[in-house]
Amino acid sequence: MRINSNSQIKGLNVVLVPYRDYHVPKYHDWMKSEELQKLTASEPLTLGEEYEMQKSWRDDEDKSMIGDTNIFIVNKDTATAEIEIMIAEKLARGKKFGWEAVILMMLYGIKYIGIKKYEAKISLVNNVSLNMFKKLGFLEHSKSEVFQEVTLQKNVSEDWTKWLHRQFYFEIQSL
Repeated sequence: MRINSNSQIKGLNVVLVPYRDYHVPKYHDWMKSEELQKLTASEPLTLGEEYEMQKSWRDDEDKSMIGDTNIFIVNKDTATAEIEIMIAEKLARGKKFGWEAVILMMLYGIKYIGIKKYEAKISLVNNVSLNMFKKLGFLEHSKSEVFQEVTLQKNVSEDWTKWLHRQFYFEIQSL
């Protein structure tokens, strides 16, 4: 999304930056993993298709991508957004980087985009993500056996936003 094309969000342990073309080769290598494809309900793309995807992220007014933490505006009228997180590097898993990154991204969405409700669509076999979003206060909204995923939702409130702020310090900077 152009609104954050020069933004950098710094937390305690992670820095979230816009998805640039020089990130594509590494991202493409990550997405060759059958495990990640299954956990993220993704299909492998060619390198050329991946560059086209990166370009669409960069130019699309309705998407925001920082690293591989994403916000999709689902409904502008209700300010509802889908939030996604993927920690592709196995050595980075289990260190709370995903926890911090998704909180930073949600705080960004609340403050700068005006998000009022979040939803997360998670594979039924992705227990790590399911547990994380439940710890964040998300509740099950629906389940799809066809897509093998569950949709969790969370309404943004002042109390919840304060709780998110207490989890991590963050700042927004221009690149």
